[in-house]
Amino acid sequence: MEDRLSADEFDALEEIEHAPKRERPSARVARNVKRLAGLKYVAYAKNGQLSLTEKGEETLFIKHCIEGLRAVAADPLTALAPDVATFLGKKGHIARREGADGHEITRRGLESLADIDAGAV
Repeated sequence: MEDRLSADEFDALEEIEHAPKRERPSARVARNVKRLAGLKYVAYAKNGQLSLTEKGEETLFIKHCIEGLRAVAADPLTALAPDVATFLGKKGHIARREGADGHEITRRGLESLADIDAGAV
């Protein structure tokens, strides 16, 4: 089974992550929930509430990290979420700019972006 997610499916995961409790799912979520549940990105609780699984949370975090890396490559003053900045910094993909605000992408970060872009079909 193909495990790649479409932009619409990623958007549905984002909505599920930030959805208020007991709110009816949007059309986007309803359209994608069967596949996302089948791939184990989301699950239903006993009360019928839809939530992300650990796999779904991890997938969204990776997506946020890739988007953050691309944002820093485009604009060093981009504000990153604290968890994303910490992760990318620990992995050596970004570094604090000396004497200035923001981050700069490292050589390792540029190589990672090149690998990600080469793998995108």
